[in-house]
Amino acid sequence: MPHARIVSNADTAEYYFEERCHIIEWWNSSDDPQTSIARARVEPGVTTRLHRLRDTSERYVVLEGRGRVEVGDLPPSIVGPGDVVVIPPGVAQRIANLGDSDLLFLAICTPRFEPANYEDIDPEAA
Repeated sequence: MPHARIVSNADTAEYYFEERCHIIEWWNSSDDPQTSIARARVEPGVTTRLHRLRDTSERYVVLEGRGRVEVGDLPPSIVGPGDVVVIPPGVAQRIANLGDSDLLFLAICTPRFEPANYEDIDPEAA
């Protein structure tokens, strides 16, 4: 069970993830396996790779920008600030930045994101 605390992410470095986006892990701790929170940044004109997360639900909370999200069998949808995209475990997903500035969103995973659960299913070679 996590204990009460405040975590500063002022010095947390952003890194490029193979999915074609930039990530800052704001919360991903083995002592709180129920949840992780990352800030994702997709550059203008970029579409993330089609992928799914095994055994992990994910929610995108759009903070800035405009995108087109594809989730499972749903029709592609335009999303913007305040929109929440709910992605069940094992469901194919990707998001495209449709704007002229970065698309920023939170990726909230339950249980927490672990790289071993990421599965690239994009038909285009990596």
